[in-house]
Amino acid sequence: MEAERETGVRGVKSAARTVELLELLASRQNRPARLRELSDALGAPRSSVYALIRTLVEHGWVRADASGTQYSIGIRALLAGTTYLDTDPYLRIVQPLITDLSAELDETIHYGRLDRGDIVYLATKESSKYIRPFSRVGRRLPAFSTSMGKSLLCERLETGIDEHVPEEVTPLTPNTLVERADLIADLELTRERGYAIDNEENYAGVTCFGFALRYSTPPTDAISCSVPISGLTEARRAEIIDAMQRTRLAIERMAPVDLAATADLTAGH
Repeated sequence: MEAERETGVRGVKSAARTVELLELLASRQNRPARLRELSDALGAPRSSVYALIRTLVEHGWVRADASGTQYSIGIRALLAGTTYLDTDPYLRIVQPLITDLSAELDETIHYGRLDRGDIVYLATKESSKYIRPFSRVGRRLPAFSTSMGKSLLCERLETGIDEHVPEEVTPLTPNTLVERADLIADLELTRERGYAIDNEENYAGVTCFGFALRYSTPPTDAISCSVPISGLTEARRAEIIDAMQRTRLAIERMAPVDLAATADLTAGH
């Protein structure tokens, strides 16, 4: 509705519902959904949701199980996502640099992009010490609780962060900053310090250091380093921050001048 007011163009209801359905299925990851669940979540009649699902199944955007009663995201979504990654002008620069950084530190390094209220993971290089059995690419986490997200939100304090932070914050851990005043204070400190810290705000036992990549104004992309707090000494912290800063500068020096690739996400389109 907000987009309609800004552009004067009326949205197509069926198209909007299609996008909502695909995003809903994608957010469930490996958990298939039944028709009733999807209908309830979308607030739409079961008959219209079923008709939409059948069309998407036929075209490969939604996958049905053998019984035809449970649905999940289809392979066409993967093809679209892969094309996005393959054509991104920044990812091809960032990928080898975070690979080198991960090898240097033997820690997990992430590259993400701000999309409304979330950070979307575009690349991850896992530490050899604790490799996870799944890929983080395409995953979303709230911007307000991630170091990457906070490094980007602090760049928006002057213009406001309401677009990127919900009115009511749901904590992911006991350390998640749920009060707006506490978050603002943390973002102000982040801006002064030059990097953000996720102090076990997403996962217990893990802290992250996030650095905005300032090749666009305001920045939309960031890198971060995830570290188990069990082995994080002051000397190790300083080593990680120094290496992250060097990598950020290297990325910014190599970034292309054309900023069209991230301009739409900044505007929330």
